Amino acid sequence: MPSLTPAERIASMLRIRRFEEQCITLSSHKRFPGHYHVYIGQEATAVAACAPLLAGDVIYTTWRNHGHLLARGADPGRMMAEILGRAHGYCGGRSGTLHLSVAALGIPATSALVGGNLPLAVGTALACKRRGSGMVVNFCGDAALEEGAAYEAMSLASLWQVPVLFLCENNSIPPELRKRGQFTSSTLPAKRLADVPGSLCIPTETADGADAGALGECLSRLAAEVRGGSGPRFVEVRCTRWPGSFPLWPELPCGPWQLDWAFEAKPGREDLAAWNEQSDPLSLYVRGCVAAGTLERGALQAIDARVREEMERAVQFALASPFPDASEAYGPVFAQAGQAR
Repeated sequence: MPSLTPAERIASMLRIRRFEEQCITLSSHKRFPGHYHVYIGQEATAVAACAPLLAGDVIYTTWRNHGHLLARGADPGRMMAEILGRAHGYCGGRSGTLHLSVAALGIPATSALVGGNLPLAVGTALACKRRGSGMVVNFCGDAALEEGAAYEAMSLASLWQVPVLFLCENNSIPPELRKRGQFTSSTLPAKRLADVPGSLCIPTETADGADAGALGECLSRLAAEVRGGSGPRFVEVRCTRWPGSFPLWPELPCGPWQLDWAFEAKPGREDLAAWNEQSDPLSLYVRGCVAAGTLERGALQAIDARVREEMERAVQFALASPFPDASEAYGPVFAQAGQAR
């Protein structure tokens, strides 16, 4: 599959960022209940991982799933409707944000359990191997490697040599920042996360989650190796957590991301300005494209305007969608009152 052009990569990353900003805004206006997680600051990983995938390939993801679905081609309107619990959502309003799935796009399930998707990914990869086509990308966080299911899944993947790419997004943060109320980082005796799959004879790599171009090359190469029958691969993508994800509930510290922040303008909060300058894959990639003469700022503004319009339409679609009728509550239930369907 041909690699993404710079304009396509930026548009894909922007679609994720603008979608997540809309989620934060809707949540702040009490338009949907319950907890949720956003993918801001990790957009380059989803875009790079999904770009080389084909129609028969499968991905498994976590609660931080919005970016993965959008990068795979999910419709933002139906995604937003699902998050809002509306009837026109992908799962009829039943899954909400934590269990979004789109079977037609090769996204059969999202697991909100830490490490819960690794066994599913390996089983699906075994099916791909037996039928002779397809591969699996398994997204997980660094804390998944604390779970016994991860060890068993990776051990079987190595023994069976199944076509699965374990993609660990490590957005751990230093302990001194925990005072702001965010969740703690993973704790492992291994010196590196890659030591764990490496001990199971799975080839491992480490990549910079803020370098969109290098990520594209790395994940395309690994996908080709997995698809070519070389067995499983593990890559740790190291990301610095976006300041808006530090609190228990996501927030927009200085409002939506501004294109000018990639250049001379700076956000008004020190931690966000430092993150934007050093760790934001979108700002860094945009800045690099302009410096290299690949894209002009006018073209970037036009891309952003199109994406903003798309996400506004997605919100309008979701808000216009009705809530599911109560009579449909048991539609997907396999058994009722002892009677199997």
